[in-house]
Amino acid sequence: MLDTKFDELMEFPCSFPYKVVGDASETLADRVVAVVQKHVPGDYVPSSKVSSKGTYNSITIRVTVQSKEQVESLYIDLAAIEGVKRVL
Repeated sequence: MLDTKFDELMEFPCSFPYKVVGDASETLADRVVAVVQKHVPGDYVPSSKVSSKGTYNSITIRVTVQSKEQVESLYIDLAAIEGVKRVL
């Protein structure tokens, strides 16, 4: 796992925003939702923004997380999506 202090800074459960930045792709949002669904099943409507040159997409999705471990697991799995450059 990651060495974070989420458990010291946050009270769980809470709504946590993830921003995933990746190569421009029509399927990036669907792949992000699929990963989130594995951890926290639910109905998600992520927001999407294309970079000014059309090279990258950023997907923002809010997830109700239950623990520090869940936050960290989502960071790891979202970063593993093909074409993802950053998870914020």
